[in-house]
Amino acid sequence: MDHYEVLGLSRNASKEEIKEAFRGLAVKFHPDKHSRSPKDVRDKATHRFKQVSEAYEVLSDDRKRADYNLRSRFSSPSSGNGNFYGGYGYDYGYRDRSYGGGFRRGSSASNGGGFVSAFENVLRFFTTRAFLLNAAFAGALLGGMVIADMGKEALWKMHNSGKSFEEAMESIKKAKMRKD
Repeated sequence: MDHYEVLGLSRNASKEEIKEAFRGLAVKFHPDKHSRSPKDVRDKATHRFKQVSEAYEVLSDDRKRADYNLRSRFSSPSSGNGNFYGGYGYDYGYRDRSYGGGFRRGSSASNGGGFVSAFENVLRFFTTRAFLLNAAFAGALLGGMVIADMGKEALWKMHNSGKSFEEAMESIKKAKMRKD
């Protein structure tokens, strides 16, 4: 599905043109307007309203639009779905409203990009919000462990100046043997 085609716009449409096209089509296909229509008309209008809403969601956001434009340049007509580009695609679904939704592997799409496509996919994975949050959390944990280890050594040296840990353990063993 081509989002520009759904809204009846050219690829160089302004944000205002996108908004106007969406408003007109949203009013035309809104489910409330077709609540008393026959079921097949109501279902078609609801489906079209969802397509119009999805197209507006992608094209009204500058980041999503740039990503969509980049991906649509490399789209494969054999994939049968405008959301699959070079074997991978972003799911601009309704369930997940976060940027991009997630990766899907296209089964019938050809991987036309070779190294560049693979590099883009790896780069896209490493810049996803979930990956970056997990990396930040792991970094904080690792940093905490390093600080705790450094603090442990500093405390040992502060309270046991001139002794190594092994010497301290030997003196503890000797003290225990004297008690027995």
